[in-house]
Amino acid sequence: MSAEFRTATELVAALRSRQVSSVELTDAAIAAIEAGDGALNAVVVRDFERGRAAAKAADAALAKGQETAALLGLPVTVKESFNVAGLPTTWGIPKTEKIPVTQDAVTVARLKAAGAVVLGKTNISYLLADWQSFNDVYGTSNNPWSAAHTPGGSSGGSAAALAAGFVSLELGSDLAGSLRVPAHFCGIYAHKPSSDIIPRRGQTPPGVPVLSLAPRLDLATCGPMARSAQDLMLGLDVLAGPDDHEGTAWQLQLPVPRHASLKDYRVLVIDQHPLTPTDASVRAPLNDLAERLAAAGCKVGRSSDVVPDLALIGRMYLQALMAFIGSNMPSADYDAATGRAAALPAETDDLRSLVQRGLVMSHRDWVQADFIRTGVLDRWRRFFRDWDILVCPVMPTPALAHDHRPVAERTVMVDGRAMPYGDLPLWSSLATLSGLPSTAFPVGISAQGLPVGAQAIGPFLEDRTTIAFADLVAQAFGGFKPPPL
Repeated sequence: MSAEFRTATELVAALRSRQVSSVELTDAAIAAIEAGDGALNAVVVRDFERGRAAAKAADAALAKGQETAALLGLPVTVKESFNVAGLPTTWGIPKTEKIPVTQDAVTVARLKAAGAVVLGKTNISYLLADWQSFNDVYGTSNNPWSAAHTPGGSSGGSAAALAAGFVSLELGSDLAGSLRVPAHFCGIYAHKPSSDIIPRRGQTPPGVPVLSLAPRLDLATCGPMARSAQDLMLGLDVLAGPDDHEGTAWQLQLPVPRHASLKDYRVLVIDQHPLTPTDASVRAPLNDLAERLAAAGCKVGRSSDVVPDLALIGRMYLQALMAFIGSNMPSADYDAATGRAAALPAETDDLRSLVQRGLVMSHRDWVQADFIRTGVLDRWRRFFRDWDILVCPVMPTPALAHDHRPVAERTVMVDGRAMPYGDLPLWSSLATLSGLPSTAFPVGISAQGLPVGAQAIGPFLEDRTTIAFADLVAQAFGGFKPPPL
């Protein structure tokens, strides 16, 4: 494998053994971005001069034997939505580029404290609210596997930069699959952590005060992206821990993986969702994985009586997501949404009606819905007594063709039939609603030549189990494959 596609773990080892310098890696990464990003538009904010200075400092520290920092000298990039002091944070909103950013996000500070060399920021969806990465500030990002397709969103530029070999480790975030969807679309790895184990302070829209967020079971998370599961573990170790208000990092002790051998895992593999179809191009490699796991000695199931109600999870997730979106709507838009919800016939119970009502649901309704969500989490606890991992799709299809029409006008073709664009997050909702860890990993290539991924969902706080499982799968059957650049 070429140098561009070495893993972060391999590069850190090469730095510590003096096989390569941080300046050499940084210059190589900059050269790769300058040569290849014209076709991708992934690294949209560049900080190369400060990156080179940080690389020189890292080499000086390495020369003095200061090798305890986990990422010392490793070039990285981060999602545009995270604050990096001195760089713009726009969330794709025009005319916000000059709003001063004076403090790093907690996660960015932790990357830097671990010795990472930040070279810039990667492209996003407008307001982080799409599974495609385009906006009026930075333009459209393309998938390294096919320029006609999106790399996903909202961490699309992050996934494209990894798949293209620009960097080996990235920082992204996830509310409706924004870590896992780009990983699936680009054939890389990403980890949506258990809720609240990685601070989100500093991933803030432009001009909004940066406040500490009280720990709570929430939908939004941030986490690492990479080209190997081992690198996800490396990133998790650096990023995880309570918000260090006074600048002191607290190490978070997460449980060790449930098993060290692939054959010891109890894995339920599903590819059918009661609320949305899944294309054959996604089901086929997932079924192939199930057969390989069984042949490797795993206990593999294709159905289970203890699996939680997927339809209930999907509906509860859409409610929670819409309530979050509605809470931030301008007053005029919220009033209009209230009118549309009130006009719905009382007996309607379809997903479109659920979305309309969710936008304007009362606090009382939200609390009652949250009681149900607590019950779902309890059902997951019981599920993970019988099973170690749930493997399922990330999305109903491989990477989407670019489509910049209004969201309400978009559809997605699944096995030749159109499905609503708004139904796309139903698979990712399985982990998100209950705050469970989910590791996205590549499982194959579709007949159309696009990557296909899956997600390994595990018990709350057992993030190391899902990452370790994805790593064992890669060791047994292969992992990341470079795109045909």
